[in-house]
Formats: sequence, structure tokens, C-alpha cells
Amino acid sequence: MRQVPTLDIRRYDTDRQAFVAELGAAYREFGFCCISGHGIAAELVDGAYAAFQRFFALPTATKMRYHVAGGGGARGYTPFKVETAKDSQYPDLKEFWHIGREIARDSAFAELMPANLWPTEVPDFRRCGYGLYQALDLLGTRVLRALALHIGQPESFFDDKTDVGNSILRPIHYPPIVDEGDGPGGPHVRAGAHEDINLITLLVGASAEGLEVLSKGEWLPITTAGDAIVVNIGDMLQRLSNHVYPSTTHRVVNPPGERARRPRYSIPFFLHPNPDVVLDPLPSCVTADNPRRYDSPITAHEYLLQRLREIKLI
Repeated sequence: MRQVPTLDIRRYDTDRQAFVAELGAAYREFGFCCISGHGIAAELVDGAYAAFQRFFALPTATKMRYHVAGGGGARGYTPFKVETAKDSQYPDLKEFWHIGREIARDSAFAELMPANLWPTEVPDFRRCGYGLYQALDLLGTRVLRALALHIGQPESFFDDKTDVGNSILRPIHYPPIVDEGDGPGGPHVRAGAHEDINLITLLVGASAEGLEVLSKGEWLPITTAGDAIVVNIGDMLQRLSNHVYPSTTHRVVNPPGERARRPRYSIPFFLHPNPDVVLDPLPSCVTADNPRRYDSPITAHEYLLQRLREIKLI
């Protein structure tokens, strides 16, 4: 069976040309790749998962103290059955928390990027959560450098376009499903088929079953081994690359049998560009075989708001 490849990012420093070619080929085919050798400590990942699980185990009334009404889920807690995949009539079976970038409150983007909330009930939440945020932000920058080279851009092309990006770390809890018909789109589905909004998404700790990617008409399961992190293309990079890098449909399904009765936790990091970046297709990605697909300029912030309305967060 076809499967999403795993590539060791250390090869970017030792075997750059071949690594960039293999990485680019993986994303052109799947929109997904698993990245190993990234150096993010297992203790940091495990500590973050433990802190987030302690938060989700708190009483609903306690968690709701961190829900910002009218905030579109930008920071803090979003309860069960709120987010809905685009064009789906069923809300996703999950609750989640959003950690954003810590920026100066006199920044030009402060109005668009609210201050973080931190639950006092879980002492390690801030240290572990923001530590993981920073580690995944750095890894995402390394992946983007390789992706830039593959499409004929300078290695540093994305650096000054993401340094104050509205990126989000999203700890998610999918409670055990009791009603088999309760998922978005029918039985066994915890998060409906969707594409991500941002440039790239990094999913740490994807060893649990459930993530599937739609490729050439078939759903391919993705699980990782060792320290590998799943990294996929989002709609913003698809647009910037004029679809050279496809934003691929994916979903989270409930595993069969007794494993269906267990909760699932995941921690995706959604790497966003700076809010004022214009998402016009890059000239290097426009060819006779791949003509320009977008003519109306739109900023990353405008695009984000448009998509958040579609998934019913605002």
C-alpha cells in the first residue's frame, strides 16, 4: 500500500540537494510528509501531553472559565462540538485549547493576536505548552526553508514572512465515542474531512491511530514511529505555491473495537504567515503547465477570517 514517507531533516545539512528533492516530491504527491531527526526532546513532548491531559480532565465549569465568548477560539478553551469542518453538517467531536505567539502588546499586530490565557489549575501548562510552541515554530522554519528551495526561492524566503506569524498550538481532546453514529459525517469519524488553513501544520505525537489522508481517491492511515512529526501543507501555502504544494484532505477516525472507547489526544501546530503577508501565487510556481490560479490579492489575516467563518468558529 502507498504510504506517506518519513524523511530525516538532518539530511538538510548533510545531503541538501537530495533531501530537498525528496521532500518536494513527497509534498507534491501527498501534501504530507513525516519528519524525523528534528531534535525536539521527548521530555518536552511528554510533559506537554501530560499537562494538557490534566487540563482536559478538569470539570467543564472550570474549563469554561477560560472560554472567550465571541473570541472565535483564538485563545483559551473551545468546548466540545463547536468547530465544524467546512461544508459539514456535523460538529467535530473534540474540545481544544489555543496557545498563540507571545508578542509585545504595543506590536502592530497586537489587536489581531490576543494575549494568551494560562490555566492556574495546571502549573506546568504554560512552561510545557509554550516551550513546545517555540520548538515546533523553529522546526517549521527549517521545513519551510527546504520547501522554499524546492520551488526556486531563496532559502530564507519565508523567514521574514513568518517571524511574527499568527501561529497556533492546539492541544485537542477527542473523548471516547459511545454513540457510533455521533461523528461528523457518520459513524467512526471524530473530525470531519478537511484541509488546514495555514502554511504548514506540524503534528507531534501522531503515534495514536486515527489520522487519515485522502490520496488518489483512497484514505491512507498515518501513524508515526520514533520521534517523527507529521507535517502537512495548508491552504495558504497551496495558494502561494499555485497548487504546486497541495493542501490535502484529511480526517480523524475512531479506531475499531475496544480502542474506540479510549480518548485521543493530539497537538497540532498551525504555522501561519505574518497577518499582512499577501497570498499571491509566486511567479516561480506559475508555468504554462500550471497557469496562475488566483487573481484577487488577499492578506493572510483576511484569508484566516474568511476560513474561520466557514468552520463556524466566528
